[in-house]
Parts: sequence; structure tokens; C-alpha cells
Amino acid sequence: MTSLILRSVSQLHRDEAGQGLVEYALIIALIAFAAVVGMNTLATDINTAFSKIGSVLDVNIP
Repeated sequence: MTSLILRSVSQLHRDEAGQGLVEYALIIALIAFAAVVGMNTLATDINTAFSKIGSVLDVNIP
């Protein structure tokens, strides 16, 4: 029984069929996370810029 478990573990260790897929999934997840964080920061900056423009227009228009 112990030899069966050891052979199974050894076979799993040698089997790398899904390794590439997992690596690509991790890379895609990291890129998606960076995109969400970047878009969030960009949205905040754009909102601030338009708020400043709006306040300047409110002051200058009678």
C-alpha cells in the first residue's frame, strides 16, 4: 500500500501537463488586477479634473 502511494505521488510530481495553464491563468489574473487598480486611479484623477473645470466654469459664467 505504501509503495502504491509513493508511486502515485512520484507520478503526480513528474506530470506537468497543467502547469502551463496555471501559469497563464496567474499571469492573466495579475494583469486584470493591475488594470482594475489602474483604471480606478485614472477614474479618480479624471473626476477631480472635471470637478475643477466645472467649478471654474461656474465662477466665470454669470
